[in-house]
Amino acid sequence: MFSNKARIFVLTVFAGMMVFFVYKQVVELAAACLLLVVLVIVEYFKQGTLVLAAKHYHDKDYAGAEALLKQIKKPEWLMDKRRGIYEYMLGNINLYKQDYEEAALHYDLASKFPLRSVNDHVAALVHAANINIRLGRYEKAEAYLADAEKHEEKTTAKMKAVIEKVKQELKKH
Repeated sequence: MFSNKARIFVLTVFAGMMVFFVYKQVVELAAACLLLVVLVIVEYFKQGTLVLAAKHYHDKDYAGAEALLKQIKKPEWLMDKRRGIYEYMLGNINLYKQDYEEAALHYDLASKFPLRSVNDHVAALVHAANINIRLGRYEKAEAYLADAEKHEEKTTAKMKAVIEKVKQELKKH
């Protein structure tokens, strides 16, 4: 829930407090500070700056969201559910920037991780299919649509309509 700069500041404050408490021989408070330092570090590797990036993303500040997402140095260390959201947001941001190759890559990765709902998972698959149609990769688009149709009973009517439109587009080719 912190940016990297805020996280470093918090770690510095807790480390300073820990040193002070060790100097004053208050072992319990020093241990508590050490625990808080460890929690902030673990939270960085498991959550990253994803919460702040999601706030920027939902406010349509894609540049801010992308900057926060790029602060995550090792996205493969994120929790699986967080990794799916990370890839999905980057896919949408790259789609917004019309970088279709990069968007297809991120949607493909997002479809391999759990997302908030089945509908979001299907949306990632449909986006990947649509982009692959644009790029002329029709076999991959068919595979993504087939995966999306496996979840048909849990998708919304709006998403079913989008799947049908993408199917019609694929039939043209």
